[in-house]
Amino acid sequence: MPLCRCAPAVYHPPMTRCGIVALVGAPNVGKSSLLNAMVGEPLAIVSPKPQTTREPVRGLVSDETTQIIFVDSPGLLDPAYPLQRAMLHAALATLNDADVLLHLHPLPAGPAPALGVLLTTLKVRSEGLRPTEPRTLTVYTKADAAPGARLEPAPGVFVTSAQTGRGIPELLEAIRALLPEGPFLYDPDDVGTQPLRFFAAEFIREAVFAELEQELPYSLAVEIDEFRESEQPVYIRATLAVERDSQKPIVLGKGGRTIKAIGTQARRRIEAFIGGDRG
Repeated sequence: MPLCRCAPAVYHPPMTRCGIVALVGAPNVGKSSLLNAMVGEPLAIVSPKPQTTREPVRGLVSDETTQIIFVDSPGLLDPAYPLQRAMLHAALATLNDADVLLHLHPLPAGPAPALGVLLTTLKVRSEGLRPTEPRTLTVYTKADAAPGARLEPAPGVFVTSAQTGRGIPELLEAIRALLPEGPFLYDPDDVGTQPLRFFAAEFIREAVFAELEQELPYSLAVEIDEFRESEQPVYIRATLAVERDSQKPIVLGKGGRTIKAIGTQARRRIEAFIGGDRG
């Protein structure tokens, strides 16, 4: 009886997509909150004060065939001093690097202007930017703060709430369809691309803002001097830099109470982020 000579099966691996998705908009429109909600981890500082994000924070969302690299950029604003100019430069660089843009605007604040209009209104020098409209999705945020607001359905427009999760699955699905074909750039199990030192410094900054509220300007900086991840618990030594000597007592507090409270709050965030009691 003759043998059956069947052609060997050919395995076709699933097509993968990977791309950079930038969250852009004016200050305090909810970029960091939305990033955290989509990634499922509190990567970015969240504060009611504008201009909290100094440099882009990257978060990852991966499934079997797609990897979304989210970038939370500083808010677009007219720069008034060198720090704001640096933040604006970082935001514009994010726009140029992205495959997809999410133009965020709070739902309670009414209709969102086109991104090009926003750049013109803010007198931002946009020369040299690639055309953004074909790859821009308009994302209304803070829908939980405007429960009665209604928008006419339109292609490329989404209504979301980082608090309730409204609209996030639909937004993620739309983003996946726009990503270019290509291999993953990061381990699919990762949720962020920056080292732990970066997030430790950000969480300390967040604790300072929460503890001192309006008492200290946003120009405060945090430098991680030592990070011993192999120790149990992890050992972190950081320096907080302020603009003037007169601000040091504000950070320290009476009898060191404020700096201790900052350290306690930051440690809780770091522990939660890196898992268990390792922080």
